[in-house]
Amino acid sequence: MKINQYIFLTHEGYTYQPNSESIEPDIENLQVIGIAAGENSDEAFRNLFKEREYLKETSFDNIFSYRLFENHKETYREHSIKEYISKTKD
Repeated sequence: MKINQYIFLTHEGYTYQPNSESIEPDIENLQVIGIAAGENSDEAFRNLFKEREYLKETSFDNIFSYRLFENHKETYREHSIKEYISKTKD
């Protein structure tokens, strides 16, 4: 039996830019619900709720998942929009 890691996401919800004063959402994006382990995505989803019972109290409903590959943590890298812009200015 192989245990895999899954990331659970939803299209529901909104995100605002830092220091935003607008009541309208600034960014269309995904909300990360959590990461959990299981033999398959259904088992991982059950485990997600065992580990984070507060999710039962949220209004999120439509959740989807992706299996994370074995060395996904090794691919972590941070990016900066401001730094990118300053490097690409002519």
